Amino acid sequence: MKSVLITDLDNTLFDWFTIWHASFSAMLNEVSRISNIPVSELKPQIKQIHQKHGTAEYAFVLEEIPSLIQKYGGREQINKALDSAIHAYRSERKKHLFLYPTVLDTLLELKRLGVLIIGYTESKEYYSNYRVSKLNLDGVIDILFSPEDHSIPAGVQPQTSYNLNKTVNRHTPYGEVKPNPKILREIISSVNAMPEDCVYIGDSEMKDIAMALDAGVDAVFANYGNKHFISGTDYNLLREVTHWTDAEVENERKIKEEKKDVHAEFVIEEFSELLNLFVFTEFNQNV
Repeated sequence: MKSVLITDLDNTLFDWFTIWHASFSAMLNEVSRISNIPVSELKPQIKQIHQKHGTAEYAFVLEEIPSLIQKYGGREQINKALDSAIHAYRSERKKHLFLYPTVLDTLLELKRLGVLIIGYTESKEYYSNYRVSKLNLDGVIDILFSPEDHSIPAGVQPQTSYNLNKTVNRHTPYGEVKPNPKILREIISSVNAMPEDCVYIGDSEMKDIAMALDAGVDAVFANYGNKHFISGTDYNLLREVTHWTDAEVENERKIKEEKKDVHAEFVIEEFSELLNLFVFTEFNQNV
């Protein structure tokens, strides 16, 4: 019987890639239209900024693009001139930010059964908290493990705080990324559980599934979250502005080669199928 669900967030609970691509591309195209700076010139500058801050979701990216600084000046001037681009980003994000089918009902059923629900993501805390808050998962997810946030520009205060009221935030070690079975085992130990008590679900066989199996945890592959690879054209934009360094890309390639024969025993096409795979029971340990 299982009493702990450890779930990836991005492309497992919601379609992170579509959210990112729709909002970022809308902003990028509008910035190019307003500024008359070609997208091809903006993308490499954005990539350097994303790499500096370790995320492709950096909220202050426009303020740091050299071409925009040269054209408009400081932060206030840039944000004023490109207000419609910022609005386009937020509008597309709002439009596409929703849970996959059956996710909420399944999580609520697991909560009713007393299962401990842990989120484990590589997205930084602020952006993860934003989505957890907007998707009404605050308190549905008991504990959220994520990297700490990047720094913000001097003199800038985030417009909105997304500190969670019920979900507990905990941080993964600086610079550590999936697949890391040691971190997963530490997450399990931190709640006084054992690997055999847990189920792990994620959308990457290379990262999520391989990590869970190496940690001795039953793993479920969320195949429905893997569809973004089908559209190579859309995915190319993420590659062109990725926060990954060349070294990280090479490390990812090596891991992919090493784990190419790793496959999950359990593969699902809808989140609710989890309930048919295991018998879930109440978690009785102290968190």
